[in-house]
Amino acid sequence: MSQGRIVKVSGPLVIAEGMKDANMFDVVRVSEHELIGEILEMHDDRASIQVYEETSGLGPGGPVVSTGHPLSVELGPGLLENIFDGIQRPLEDMRQMVGSNITRGININALDRSKKWAFKPVLAKGDKVAAGDIIGTVQENEVFEHRIMVPFGTEGTITDIKEGEFTVEETVASVKTVNGEIKNITLMQKWPVRKERPYREKLAPNEPMITGQRIIDTLFPIAKGGVAAIPGPFGSGKTVVQHQLAKWADADLVVYIGCGERGNEMTDVLMEFPELKDPRTGKSLMKRTVLIANTSDMPVAAREASIYTGITIAEYFRDMGYSVALMADSTSRWAEALREMSGRLEEMPGEEGYPAYLSSRLAQFYERAGKVVTLGKEGRIGSVSAIGAVSPPGGDLSEPVTQATLRIVKVFWGLDSNLAYRRHFPAINWLISYSLYTDRMESWYEKNISRDFNRYRAEMMRILQEEAELEEIVRLVGIDALSPKDRVTLEAARSIREDYLHQDAFHEIDTYAALHKQFRMLKLILTYYHMSQDAVKKGVDLKNLFSLPVIERIGRAKYISEDKVDEEFNKIEKELAEQMDALIAKEGE
Repeated sequence: MSQGRIVKVSGPLVIAEGMKDANMFDVVRVSEHELIGEILEMHDDRASIQVYEETSGLGPGGPVVSTGHPLSVELGPGLLENIFDGIQRPLEDMRQMVGSNITRGININALDRSKKWAFKPVLAKGDKVAAGDIIGTVQENEVFEHRIMVPFGTEGTITDIKEGEFTVEETVASVKTVNGEIKNITLMQKWPVRKERPYREKLAPNEPMITGQRIIDTLFPIAKGGVAAIPGPFGSGKTVVQHQLAKWADADLVVYIGCGERGNEMTDVLMEFPELKDPRTGKSLMKRTVLIANTSDMPVAAREASIYTGITIAEYFRDMGYSVALMADSTSRWAEALREMSGRLEEMPGEEGYPAYLSSRLAQFYERAGKVVTLGKEGRIGSVSAIGAVSPPGGDLSEPVTQATLRIVKVFWGLDSNLAYRRHFPAINWLISYSLYTDRMESWYEKNISRDFNRYRAEMMRILQEEAELEEIVRLVGIDALSPKDRVTLEAARSIREDYLHQDAFHEIDTYAALHKQFRMLKLILTYYHMSQDAVKKGVDLKNLFSLPVIERIGRAKYISEDKVDEEFNKIEKELAEQMDALIAKEGE
């Protein structure tokens, strides 16, 4: 252990001397309050430390003690249904210890040391094991099986393995390594947050992560193991989109990081998630969720750590062979924490005061997402899909954090304040958003949904782009200048926008749309569009065409429950054909 003393305090930055035996990124205890900090820079025997707790009242001469270990997280049973702060301290345990207001210098374990877990081995004495092999399971709650893995760096033969109830610190198995050393395996392992967890091979993401949000699944899908960004100005619905993805995305687990966002938004998550029924299991959504709450009023330095804490926990579950959805809300607040620390370290500022290494730090975070073949004999396939919200000041998408993020991610869901003001949610602008995964996943959609899905998607996008061009003409010379064919295109685009892309997050049925239902809705709108174009060619009056009774039925199709989709949509398609035929016959007379 290296012990030094404080020589300077500047907000969350503390400089200590006499630290020549310490290493970069060591966790240190600062002052007699034992505040948690991490070494960022070393100059001779001087260490620059970012402190993850409030530093008011500290002064020169206070003690600083290095633990000799990097900032690490505890990984094991007990992570799920828990709420941690940015450095993985359980908030509920802290509340029981000190009350509702977090005090300084709390030293508390992330995982409960007294709770016993029922461990069932899947291997036996004499079996050969290597890092990543599953030696047994713990049923963490009604819906989730926690797989206990051999820690990284351990390889050999099992000399002893037990079944029964154990705490996370008790030995459940012993392994004799090739050099004769005995290593004990517990239910818990530790991992430094800034180091990526190893895997055998990274795979190309080729399967969509279904979210139930029509504009995302149809137009701008994200792959399992993919990365996406949601930039948008204040009030455009970033947080609600993140909540929807956390609730409905078809991932086995959700890790939600509230990084520097307002406390009331995090409160919404904490209140909502336990009440929400998970569509996959019928139980509370919290049963497969880990929450990391580091709100805007918590120490700024801990924001930077919270992102790494979250992605390390996500990688741990990925290594078990699960698909994990990671929500980071928002990476802009994380970048602001980087900027504050960089300024206090007197580093050369880059654009808008952000550090020059902003892009590389963002890339390091997003690169840890992906679909991988894990370590271990079985070679399980797991994935981490990272979705980061970006909050550009004033909605300016040209600012450095947004631009650096867009150079890294493959999916861009651009939120538009104009759509939000028109109460069109999710306010994702279809003209500026994109997904680079669509081509790779075309065969999946053809195989699992319909061979027409990709063609319909392309046609829908074409209609929306044509609408944008036609609206320019309408603004200049009025709608009467358009041909009947173009008027039909505008009506189809209106139906796509209002009946398909608009989705009510708070409606019991409309909050989630399965892919099959999305396909049927899209097919219905495009069938109406093609029939209308044919009717116009046959001289049908537009007024009569746009006032068909079936149009209202098409508009309300989104509220049809999943179990009645085929039956009800077949009826609507039949009504549409009958009413069109009747109208054409009548006009023909």
